[in-house]
Amino acid sequence: MSVTMNPDFAAPHIAILGGGPGGYEAASVAASLGARVTIVERAGLGGSAVLTDVVPSKTLIATSDLMTRVEEASAALGLRLASGTGDSLKRSDLRADLRIVNDRLLGLARQQSEDIRAGLEAQGVRVVLGSGRLVDGSVIEVVTVDGTERIEADAVILAVGAHPRELPTARPDGERILNWAQIYSLEELPEELIVVGSGVTGAEFASAYNGLGCKVTLISSRDRVLPGSDTDAAELLETVFTRRGVRVLSRSRAEAVERTEDGVVVTLGDGTKVTGSHCLLCVGSIPNTDGIGLEQAGVAVSESGHIKVDGVSRTSATSVYAAGDCTGVLALASVAAMQGRIAVAHILGDQVTPLNLNHVASNIFTSPEIASVGASEADVASGRIAGDIVTLRLKSNARAKMRNTTDGFVKIISRKGSGTVIGAVVMGSNASELIFGLAMAVEQKLHVDDVANTYAVYPSLSGSLSEAARRLHVHM
Repeated sequence: MSVTMNPDFAAPHIAILGGGPGGYEAASVAASLGARVTIVERAGLGGSAVLTDVVPSKTLIATSDLMTRVEEASAALGLRLASGTGDSLKRSDLRADLRIVNDRLLGLARQQSEDIRAGLEAQGVRVVLGSGRLVDGSVIEVVTVDGTERIEADAVILAVGAHPRELPTARPDGERILNWAQIYSLEELPEELIVVGSGVTGAEFASAYNGLGCKVTLISSRDRVLPGSDTDAAELLETVFTRRGVRVLSRSRAEAVERTEDGVVVTLGDGTKVTGSHCLLCVGSIPNTDGIGLEQAGVAVSESGHIKVDGVSRTSATSVYAAGDCTGVLALASVAAMQGRIAVAHILGDQVTPLNLNHVASNIFTSPEIASVGASEADVASGRIAGDIVTLRLKSNARAKMRNTTDGFVKIISRKGSGTVIGAVVMGSNASELIFGLAMAVEQKLHVDDVANTYAVYPSLSGSLSEAARRLHVHM
């Protein structure tokens, strides 16, 4: 797509407040379509997704996952110690140097941020480092190291992100009590890490630190880990956690976290006290919308402080749009980026397709990973959607056997009657990569036979995608 600007008119100026995925994707697309673009960011391009959240955590998980796979597969794959003892590798033979791991992940985050900035500047985007706030719907006031600057624009996109939520009775100190932005300051592996919160972030860190060799206790206020996720996947993950030594305390709400002389004490709702060396709080996030001039600009927010937007990212204020975690739509970098691209398309009069959350592919980076897209089995069970479901365990897959992969499955949901692919779940190694083909099937409304009749490499994990689809074939 492209927009041809009338040469008799100046290119519209789009000002973007926030340099995370919603902001930098919007800036890149706007610049490619001929707009003048200024992006304001206070910490660094990429926002928390690149600097303190997604990139660092997934880099940490890469190290942990490798250690887990080596340990669990060494005996079956014939890996032995070079000392000649004949023993297979054990967890005690592997050690993660957390200082090196954290130095690497923070370095990668900085490099990614620098690459994003360089890419935007190469497109002609003006990058302003500073803290900004709306003066009205078309003006951003920015405080930089050099003073104050007013940026006037034809349209404004707010992509200000969110920060970790804290509990009044559990204030992070950056040493023993940590949030997910502070944990990379650790130089040594915790003796025992207590993770409060069993949502996606809590489950990922519990999985990662367990894989690195740390004793982990996961405190969940719900009946199981990953509430709201596919039930089969969540139950299997909890089974894997138990097998690997993670202690899961279900239906246990953390009321307070206190630092002791050599560790922490977490007090639960029933008065039980759980001790450990460190505590990681994963209890959600709060949008960065306070004090940025939203009210005076006429931008409506919800009770939680999230900016209200419609399907094309418009706020309640004329010419003001919003994208990303500050909108509370769905806290995924891919959704933030899509919201930003949609906003630009609407501003510039390009072809616009409103945001469709039914087609969002997401992944939980535990070990094994859990990826999903579209309709869920819960949707079918509740009667909201009429669908057929096939689940195929990966332990029957030839490539999985070769890699000693025993945990995981492929689940495909098709619309009853038509056979159109409407949803899927993949659990296993590299599920984040495997889900793309099924996400495309959902987005393009492909029939299960279209997936089944597409050649898959043999042997491969992707072969289970076509096999599951084949089992949904309806004889006509």
